[in-house]
Amino acid sequence: MAFGMVSCADFLEIKPQNEIILEDFWGEKADVDNIVISCYSALQSEDVIKRMIIWGEARSDNMQSGENINNDIDLYNILKENLTANNKYTTFNNFYEVINRCNTVIKYAPGVAEIDPSYTQGDLKATIAEVSALRDLCYFYLIRTFRDVPYTEEAYTDDDQKMDVPATPFETILDNLIADLEKVKDDAVNRYPENKPRYQTGRITKDAIYAMLAEMYLWKKDYDNCIKYADMVIQSKKQYEVDLRNRNGRMSANSSNLATIEARLNGFPLVNDEIQGKDFGTAYEEIFIQGASKETIFELSFDDSPRGSDYKANSAIGSLYGNDNSRKGLLTVSSVVKGDMQEPSGTMVFETKDKTNYNDVRLFQNASVDDEAIVKYVVRGVNVDARNTPAKATYRERFASDNNGSKWIIYRIPDIMLLEAEALCQQMGEGNDSIVIAQNKPKLDKAFNLVNAINKRSICKDILTDKDTLKASEYNTKSLMEDLVRRERQRELMFEGKRWYDLVRYSLRNGNTDPVISAVTKRDDVNSQFAQNFFKKMDAIFWPYNIEEMKVNRNLVPNPVYGTGENTSYEKTK
Repeated sequence: MAFGMVSCADFLEIKPQNEIILEDFWGEKADVDNIVISCYSALQSEDVIKRMIIWGEARSDNMQSGENINNDIDLYNILKENLTANNKYTTFNNFYEVINRCNTVIKYAPGVAEIDPSYTQGDLKATIAEVSALRDLCYFYLIRTFRDVPYTEEAYTDDDQKMDVPATPFETILDNLIADLEKVKDDAVNRYPENKPRYQTGRITKDAIYAMLAEMYLWKKDYDNCIKYADMVIQSKKQYEVDLRNRNGRMSANSSNLATIEARLNGFPLVNDEIQGKDFGTAYEEIFIQGASKETIFELSFDDSPRGSDYKANSAIGSLYGNDNSRKGLLTVSSVVKGDMQEPSGTMVFETKDKTNYNDVRLFQNASVDDEAIVKYVVRGVNVDARNTPAKATYRERFASDNNGSKWIIYRIPDIMLLEAEALCQQMGEGNDSIVIAQNKPKLDKAFNLVNAINKRSICKDILTDKDTLKASEYNTKSLMEDLVRRERQRELMFEGKRWYDLVRYSLRNGNTDPVISAVTKRDDVNSQFAQNFFKKMDAIFWPYNIEEMKVNRNLVPNPVYGTGENTSYEKTK
């Protein structure tokens, strides 16, 4: 898929956008397609991917300073919680660029449908659904990071238009995003043609919209709808897997092996991680490097040979996580994760039933035990040999800093499964009496089935025994299951831009910042007393507006933790 659209992007930069719209563009279907592709291209920019990583991970218990961090003092200050409105990573203009391109398509595409017969009403509806979802995704990143942000559905195509929009409250924007996606979801593309496999995961589909709705409803605390849409995504992916098998004629040929795999994965459409015998690691390469895996819902594609390619390189990863010249990037694994590597018996994240061995393949797929560097997205492949104790990982070469081809995944099935498990936990009653236990059991069973499938996929053993796997009896209350789901999300989605947002969501639900404080103060590079005092107010878990943004838009009210004065409209810790 030609995500690059260099000529289109250059054209937009050289000539004022209002002149392009009035004189040169919006005459035929190809014009609409070009701008839609440019929306994806803008979403793939290095500045956007860096913010997805830094906003979603850097303040969490997953990361701390790596090599040459003094070359990026703003990132260093974020890691130290010395965050101010002058920090360059508090700018959000790149996300608004994507939003404005989407708004522009929504405004002008209907006119093209009126004059170009090849651009049908069905095409128009699918286009509107696609760019609406991209716009809503950008706003979802913004509100999870800054809480209240300027919100508009207007296309800015003229320099004379007033752009200093006041911030809209988090809850109002979230409701708008949900309503927008509910309105367009049925118009989105269900599946792209077989000869365009990258489109299936590299462009917005119904499954991508369902995934967004599942997560947004979870943030809204509407657990019924979260579960509803998560189930819709899972069932759709299951059917897609069956259709692929039938088309490829593999169902009968590998029926015995298929039954073994499905038993291990509890029937969920996950990529199986076993190579053969006791070698593991295929899932990593299929999901993060090759891309378009059966469990991926929506990803941004990149290329390790960007010159002459229709794709960009994922340069943000090379800088932040590492490359062939710098094994550690500006970011590296935190002391929390590092402790797991150094001493299996004292694990904090990657728990193991066998205290003498590492048996979770994700430990090796996330970071190198030898040099404690991040390897997810950085290396081309991982092979874990579990024949001996402890298991040992070998890695294919690291990508060069300027040609990282790893895919940046926004949503994949394990993420949605764990969001559903979280929602199920929130529907359970508190207490250990027989009535509560009986009422909770169906939800406990379903939540455990979801978590257990993801966990079993990660165990470095070809034949699983009772001592290797999770036991449902050990997670028979709401609090125990809730804790398991949270820990499984950290293990499975580490370094994928999810952890900080999870901690923010837990804090908002609790009405206090204890989840954030508990996580951040585990890192040995953070002043524990300072962090406990700093995060006393709920405002602190959100980011400040950049000072330059506030100069341009005088309607923005500074976050009181980082700005001056007190704003009583912000929620305080209960």
